[in-house]
Amino acid sequence: MPIHIDAHGQLHHDQAHNFALACPHCQVLSHLTPVSVPDYAQLVRFKPSHVGLVYRCDACNGPVFLKYAVKIYAANRVELASGFQELERAKEKFNFTYLPEDAEALFREALDCFGAGCFNAFASMCRRTAQAVFVDLGDNGKLRMFDQLNDVREMAELDQETFNLIRKVLFGSDGEPRPNMPALDAYSAGVLLEAIKDLLYQAYVRRGRLQQAMTVRRYFADDADGKVTPLAAAQFATGGGVPPKGRGGA
Repeated sequence: MPIHIDAHGQLHHDQAHNFALACPHCQVLSHLTPVSVPDYAQLVRFKPSHVGLVYRCDACNGPVFLKYAVKIYAANRVELASGFQELERAKEKFNFTYLPEDAEALFREALDCFGAGCFNAFASMCRRTAQAVFVDLGDNGKLRMFDQLNDVREMAELDQETFNLIRKVLFGSDGEPRPNMPALDAYSAGVLLEAIKDLLYQAYVRRGRLQQAMTVRRYFADDADGKVTPLAAAQFATGGGVPPKGRGGA
């Protein structure tokens, strides 16, 4: 039976026990419990095309707001569509530590657009982010990122149409004949998100972490070279001479 609200204002959902989403507050994939359902009498009287329900996140008790389309006003119940719109989505995470300031500011705004469900605005901000990155990395860096995008296509097994869409968003030019920016839906926006996150990780985060690790290794190596005295030199300096072979000698 489809999702519906009965005449007593009770919500009926076959998958209620397994209904889980990423909470926009605690960002945990948690089961949701309905706590506020529209009044049945008000629904029948005004017959809105969409209704809003409030759920409680079982992990943090925060409110989660979902919007459903009404399928039909039937006798003694209001049937709802199985799909819904999240009015507040969990924020996407990314390590901005190693990104240039311009690229960081643009990509943060891109993630805000994605979280709000504004997928075409998200695509525009992704292109601006890519343009800032290309300026920072230069032509050689842009070519490397294009090769990395091809690697993403192979690893994720993207079809040609989806790959062309991602390529046009990130590597297209604003000077191309209009429309120079393809329209995105929820799926293609999600693929674009994962692709640009991977490209930025490869270009900045991975490199930054590796350089940081090498700096730490070099520091400890230099520190050890300056402070650790070889055993033979320590014994000679204290009048012990060269130790016999087989008893700690070199």
